[in-house]
Amino acid sequence: MMRWPGFSVARWWSIVLKEFLQLRRDRITFGMIVGLPIVQLALFGFAINTDPRHLSTAVIAAEHSEFTRSYLAALRNSDYFDIVATLPDEAAGRQALAQGRVQFVINIPAGFTRKLLRGERPALLVEADATDPAATGMALGALNLIAQSAMRKDLTGPLARLQAGPAAYDITVHRLYNAEGNTQYNVVPGLMGVILTMTMVMMTGLAMTRERERGTMENLLATPVRPIEVMTGKIIPYVAIGLIQASIILLAARFVFHVPFMGSIAAIYIAALLFIAANLTVGITLSSLAQNQLQAMQLTMFYFLPNLLLSGFMFPFRGMPQWAQFIGNLLPLTHFNRLIRGILLKGSGLAELWPSLWPLLLFTCVVMTVAVKFYRRTLD
Repeated sequence: MMRWPGFSVARWWSIVLKEFLQLRRDRITFGMIVGLPIVQLALFGFAINTDPRHLSTAVIAAEHSEFTRSYLAALRNSDYFDIVATLPDEAAGRQALAQGRVQFVINIPAGFTRKLLRGERPALLVEADATDPAATGMALGALNLIAQSAMRKDLTGPLARLQAGPAAYDITVHRLYNAEGNTQYNVVPGLMGVILTMTMVMMTGLAMTRERERGTMENLLATPVRPIEVMTGKIIPYVAIGLIQASIILLAARFVFHVPFMGSIAAIYIAALLFIAANLTVGITLSSLAQNQLQAMQLTMFYFLPNLLLSGFMFPFRGMPQWAQFIGNLLPLTHFNRLIRGILLKGSGLAELWPSLWPLLLFTCVVMTVAVKFYRRTLD
C-alpha cells in the first residue's frame, strides 16, 4: 500500500465521513442528488416529443358530401389532427386561432363536390397557427398524403378518371402569424420569459438567505415590520431590474432579429410586469424555505428546469402528453410565452390575452401567500 509522508489515512477517512454526515443533514442537497436525475429522465424520456400529434383542429364546412366526410375521416385517422369544433365562418376560425384554442382550421368551400366531379380541381383551405413552426411542420407536411389516401378510396369506378394526372383537389395552406416559418420569431420572444425566469428567481432567491448569512436578519426581525411588508419591500427593486431586462430584449428583438410587433407595447409591458411579479414571489418563497444561499440556488435550478422544458419554449407544447401539459399549465412561463407571442406575432388584444393573464395573477397571489406563511419570524 502506497504511503505519503505526513498523510494519515485515519484523518483522511474522518473528513470523508464528516462530508457524508453533512450531506445527510442537508436534505435539499440530498433531494437534488436523487431528484434531479429522476426529473430529467421523466421529462426527456416521457414528456418531450418533437413530432406533435393530436393537434386541435376546427372545421368550417359550407357543404357536406361523401368526399368531404372521407377527407375529414382521413385527417382523424392520421393521428396528427383532432377535430374538436365546427365553426360557422372564417371570422370564428380566425378568432379561435388568435386565442390559441385550435392549431388548424379546415375550410371546405361551397360547391366543392360539384367542382370535383367536373374535374375543376377545387381547393381546400387549411389555416395554421404557425407561431411555432416546429408544432405544425410535420402535420402540414402530411396533408397531401392524407388527401391522396382519401382520393384512392373515393375515386373508383366511373370516377377513377379523376385520379389520372394532377390531384383531384388542391390543399391550400395559409401559415398565419409566421408565414415564412422563421424560428427566430418564435424563439426570441420566448427568450424574454426564460431570461426573466432565471434572473428574477435567482436574485430574489438569495435575498433572505443573504440577510441570514450576514447576520442582518436579527436587525430585520427586531423591527416592527410585517411579513408582507418585508416580502414586497424586497421585491420592488427587482421589478425595475426586470423591466430593464425586458426592454433590452424587446429592442434586440425589433432591431437585431426583426421580430414583428403586431400588438400594443403597453400590453407587452403589462404582461411582463405580471410575469416578473410571479417569478419574484417564487424567488422570495424559495429564499424563505432555504437555509443558505447554496440551497437557494439549488431550489432555483430545480424550479427552472421544468419551466424550460414544459413551457413550450424548447419543444412543442401540444406534443407533450396530457400529464406534462397539466404541469406546464401550472408554470408561469407557459402562459407568458403565449402572451408575448400572441401580442408580438398575432396582435392579440385583451379578450384574446385574458385566458393567459388570469393564471399569472392567480399564481402570484398563491405563491405570495405561501411565502408569507413560511416567513421565519425567528432565527431558529
